Amino acid sequence: MVALVSQENVVALVSRTGRELQRYRKGRRQVVGCIPYRYKIGDQTSLDAQEELEVLVITSQKGKGMLFPKGGWELDESKKEAALRETIEEAGVRGTVEGKLGKWSFKSKTHDTFYEGYMFPLLVQEQLELWPEQNVRQRIWMSISEAREVCQHWWMKEALERLVNRKLGRVRQIEIVGSIHCIGDGNSDL
Repeated sequence: MVALVSQENVVALVSRTGRELQRYRKGRRQVVGCIPYRYKIGDQTSLDAQEELEVLVITSQKGKGMLFPKGGWELDESKKEAALRETIEEAGVRGTVEGKLGKWSFKSKTHDTFYEGYMFPLLVQEQLELWPEQNVRQRIWMSISEAREVCQHWWMKEALERLVNRKLGRVRQIEIVGSIHCIGDGNSDL
């Protein structure tokens, strides 16, 4: 008997390596990443969305700090595809990659060069038991306030603030729309 497995459910257990396909723009390496998030409970319209959100942070490969998954954007993929790939490789989660949080220019801590980084929110739908970098990274779910404390990169902290503001804005819109009351019935001329 032969079992067919769709490619979308298969995860390579090795990370991409090398820089042959790496994108550069004006001499700056292009990197992309995600802020994986989930809601603690099913209520996505809570008045305090910041307390309902959890984000997934990972240790750096050397284990000396916490950050969000990110890595090189390669020539054969879109920004969103690269962000999802890096998140699967480094954090072992996948889900829906949402609209870009922004673009940052920053200096590498280990190389004397500048990078351009793009970050996306990723609503986690699946946490994998096996993933490529599970032996070199730890992943930890934490609150927004905890993530603000431990994240080692200023630009990732800014991306986190944009995610929080986006989610809080959505909740406030629901609150406002939910508080509008109709006067009269559908047949009224009011």
